[in-house]
Amino acid sequence: MVRQSQASFLLTRPLAQSQRFAHGLIGDVVISPLMEPEFLRPDIAQKPYAAMIFTSETGVLAAAGLRVSLPKRAFCVGKRTALAAAAQGWQAVSADGNAADLAALILAQNLKGPLLLLQAQEAATSLRDALISAGLEPVLAQVYRQKPLPLTPQAVALLQGTAPVLLPLFSPRSAKLFCAEYRRIAGSAPVFVAAISLAVLAELDIPAQGVAVAQQPDAASLRQALAQVTQQALGS
Repeated sequence: MVRQSQASFLLTRPLAQSQRFAHGLIGDVVISPLMEPEFLRPDIAQKPYAAMIFTSETGVLAAAGLRVSLPKRAFCVGKRTALAAAAQGWQAVSADGNAADLAALILAQNLKGPLLLLQAQEAATSLRDALISAGLEPVLAQVYRQKPLPLTPQAVALLQGTAPVLLPLFSPRSAKLFCAEYRRIAGSAPVFVAAISLAVLAELDIPAQGVAVAQQPDAASLRQALAQVTQQALGS
């Protein structure tokens, strides 16, 4: 059986998001972002856009720096993204879910005209494909990319140890990057993974000692999954 003091949380989201998620976690927390955003300046066609579409807080921040005329109405994947958009002056509505929920929200609006979809270079195409299939005109603008980062020395030491590591994963790409880093450093620590979705879990190709998948693709549900694997790690 492992005592809680011997297990550590490893958070790999960008620093601000990791610090926010760390609130309320009991135990040692190591933050080692595996990605950092780099804002881009794409050429955006000037059209009578009916609304913006945001799939991340980072997309909102990238859009705020664009020197083009943008519509004030915005549809957002979740509450955090909607709050970020509202703070930047958009009339934001949240789908409170994932890409499928966002597509359903947009389709229910009976919008007329093109829609401006702001995403990362690495973003999945499922949302855009769904909107096109429904007869809408989403115009994609890739406004940032996520640059991979190596694990910090503290994270390397943690993963090369023997104590359990409690790892929440928020995206398929972060899962893929973590696995590559774990192999690169010849990680030996037992890893217990809380995945925000099955798509994230599908990218996990290292042997995990325990796994739980969030019931909903949001931070609150991921915390519940993390509590499950924490119990597994503690042996209770």
